[in-house]
Amino acid sequence: MKAYIFPGQGAQFPGMGKDLYESSEQARSLFEQANDILGFRITDVMFEGSEEDLRQTKITQPAIFIHSCITAQLSGDAFQPDMVAGHSLGEFSALVAAGALSFEDGLRLVQQRAMAMQKACEAVEGTMAAILGLEDEVVEQVCSGITEEIVVPANYNCPGQLVISGSVPGIDLAIEKLTASGALRAMKLAVGGAFHSPLMQPAQDELRAAIERTAFATPVCPIYQNVHAQAETAPAKIRENLVAQLTAPVRWTQTMQNMIRDGVTEFIEVGGNGKVLQGLVKKIDRKFPTAVL
Repeated sequence: MKAYIFPGQGAQFPGMGKDLYESSEQARSLFEQANDILGFRITDVMFEGSEEDLRQTKITQPAIFIHSCITAQLSGDAFQPDMVAGHSLGEFSALVAAGALSFEDGLRLVQQRAMAMQKACEAVEGTMAAILGLEDEVVEQVCSGITEEIVVPANYNCPGQLVISGSVPGIDLAIEKLTASGALRAMKLAVGGAFHSPLMQPAQDELRAAIERTAFATPVCPIYQNVHAQAETAPAKIRENLVAQLTAPVRWTQTMQNMIRDGVTEFIEVGGNGKVLQGLVKKIDRKFPTAVL
């Protein structure tokens, strides 16, 4: 059984998609459609922009989404998923690839999500930090013990790698406490805000309204969603979980473990630099083969 997995922020790279644009008429048409929907030529930034240009949330999220969706679409009949999942933003790419959302509607939602998150980041300063070498339970206990600031687990990426999110003073305090608790590394990430934390509540409210206006269909295969790491096929539940995702942690370790439990035999990463999710799969269970579409 094949699981197709779709990356989120962090998988971008300068020149992303340029080869697809130059080699495929179908890809060119989709890229130009994306430019029209967004109201600016994101292809200029994707193909010619610097790493710094691509790191802006309003660019990163639609760029990775576009790249992943076009990569999946160009594979044609070879794209035969038994299950899909996406890491944070990647959940939208997975839903389009599995037929639950149209490319156009998915891109509009991703653009609205990115702009709403950018606004939330500007309203309250927040950040994230990667914590390496500690059990999840230890990180959870330290976060819950900091009551004077917001600090929460945000990304369960693989065993021994958990990203936390929250206010800047809260993250500073958590880094201090987690280092004292034996973390091999506890380092702030170069991100624009506190993603997957309560500080994203204003963005969640905006996204909820947009998702409620959007048509969803039953996907061709189950999607394992971030908020609970379980398989879903019902459009109403998929919507609900997409909204909840903005302030809830990404349970990626549990998602991969559940896919393995449910019979996956190969993980195929779709879009982005093709490295991020493959690396996490190997850290979760080394015996499973991985590939890049």
